[in-house]
Amino acid sequence: MRVRSLPEELLELAVAVAREAGRMLVDKRPAEGPDVVQTKSSPTDVVTQMDRAAEKLIIDRIREERPDDGFLGEEGGTRAGGSAVRWVIDPIDGTVNYLYDLPDWGVSVAAEVDGEVVAGAVDMPRRGETYTAARGGGALLHTATGTRELRCNTGVPLNRALVATGFGYEARRRARQAEVLTGVLPNVRDIRRGGSCSVDLCSLAAGRVDAYYERGVQAWDVAAGALVVREAGGRVDGLNGAPAGPELVIAAAPGLWEELHDLLAPLDPARD
Repeated sequence: MRVRSLPEELLELAVAVAREAGRMLVDKRPAEGPDVVQTKSSPTDVVTQMDRAAEKLIIDRIREERPDDGFLGEEGGTRAGGSAVRWVIDPIDGTVNYLYDLPDWGVSVAAEVDGEVVAGAVDMPRRGETYTAARGGGALLHTATGTRELRCNTGVPLNRALVATGFGYEARRRARQAEVLTGVLPNVRDIRRGGSCSVDLCSLAAGRVDAYYERGVQAWDVAAGALVVREAGGRVDGLNGAPAGPELVIAAAPGLWEELHDLLAPLDPARD
């Protein structure tokens, strides 16, 4: 009998809780739309009761199996743990899509060991897709018809690249991001704006887009999806040697990554 590695064990749990939360979010979504309980940074960035219920479900299920682990959750479910493992959770990545009953949203669950992401799952229940990755084990897409290995598109020049991006919620940042976009759009095949960081990253890993960049994403947005991209052969980093983070995330296969970086850098995309 093969002994599973710790990343494999953590991935199995990540997949289980992400899928359970995804089913709950679909089954309990009010037909007239979720009950908005407050706003975040602006009236266009909503927090719903379903967000909080999904995060609580995920944390409760993980604690049942691993009571000593820590958590970093978008909706405040954050605590230090006694083990080397910390779970990074976005209960609904793509909240506005969920609010409007659009399919591009996901439940993102990643596990860090000593600060490094080693396992991640992004469940997209409205698409019927679950994306998974364990460090050193590759990236997979699971659907009702089977499982396939993921690989980023390679050999794509910048002027033929389909590039995904996203925008912040605060008006000044959005205006600045629109300025940057005017410098990008003439130099690529086209732009796609889906509304969910984790969905965009998984789409990159699946070859549905060629690259992705965005300013303002947080650890819970990117943790699982970035591992999926890296295990699918892609690169995920920030600007001018910085790691990927709130300042900027750039993701693509090697070669295209450098081209996109060099296009973005003089546009000053990390400035609001």
